[in-house]
Formats: sequence, structure tokens, C-alpha cells
Amino acid sequence: MEAKLLDEAVRLAIDSVKHGGGPFGALVVRDGEVLATGTNEVTKSLDPTAHAEVVAIRRACQAIGDFRLTGCTLICSCEPCPLCLSAALWARIDRVVYAADRHDAAAAGFDDSALYELFSQPREEWKLSVRQVRTGFEAGPFVEWENNPDKVDY
Repeated sequence: MEAKLLDEAVRLAIDSVKHGGGPFGALVVRDGEVLATGTNEVTKSLDPTAHAEVVAIRRACQAIGDFRLTGCTLICSCEPCPLCLSAALWARIDRVVYAADRHDAAAAGFDDSALYELFSQPREEWKLSVRQVRTGFEAGPFVEWENNPDKVDY
């Protein structure tokens, strides 16, 4: 079953390239049923977060009416990048299965090694400036959240 699903993810990736998208495809599957598919739409949609896995996760959540994809497997044509792995974790996906790995992607110009290296470095060494500025009001949204009786925990 996984091999057929992986073949489908790879087919989606190939079709994506043929139609102007990136070479990545993904499916979200629960109990053998494909809830949603996605392809890389970064350049087509001008959205740097529109990776195949993120697109599939968004569509699956819409399809089932929940932001939690517990019990689901993310099937990917290629090893998910840190963004996509984070999305899978936030969505509470149970398993990730992929075909090609990060080295295959890097050989084609999709090299995530700099991201993996970056996260192991202190933020002060990053090219992207990330710093905290306290305003005295920064905890306000969290206080409001904690006091909201209608909040949906996630």
C-alpha cells in the first residue's frame, strides 16, 4: 500500500513540474483513504510556504473540518524540509513516509542543509536578525487567550 501511495506522490511531483510547479508531491492519508493531495506551488502562487506537504496538510484539514490530523500519514515524494516537518508536527500527523531523500533534492538544486545548520547555531550568528523587544504589553494576547472561555485548545 505504501509503495502505491509513494508512486502517486512521485507522479504528482512529475505532473507538477510539467505544469509549472516544483518537483514535489504529497498526500495525506487516513485509514487507507487519501484525504488530500498537494504539489509544490511556491512559484505559481508566489507563496514561499506553499510546499507540497503544507498544501496537502491545509487541504486535508479543510476536508475533515479540523486542524488536527491525528491518525494520518503524510506521504511525500521527497524527504520533507524543516518547514514541512514542522507543519506535520503542528498538525499532529502520526507518520511521515517519503521516497527521495534530502540528498536527492540537493543534487537537483533544492538544498536544505543550510537550514539544518542554521538551527544549530546561536541566533546572534544568523544572517536573519531575530531579536526580542519587550514593550510591557507583550503578554496581553496570552492573558486574553487564557481568559477566553470559548478558546479551542491546540
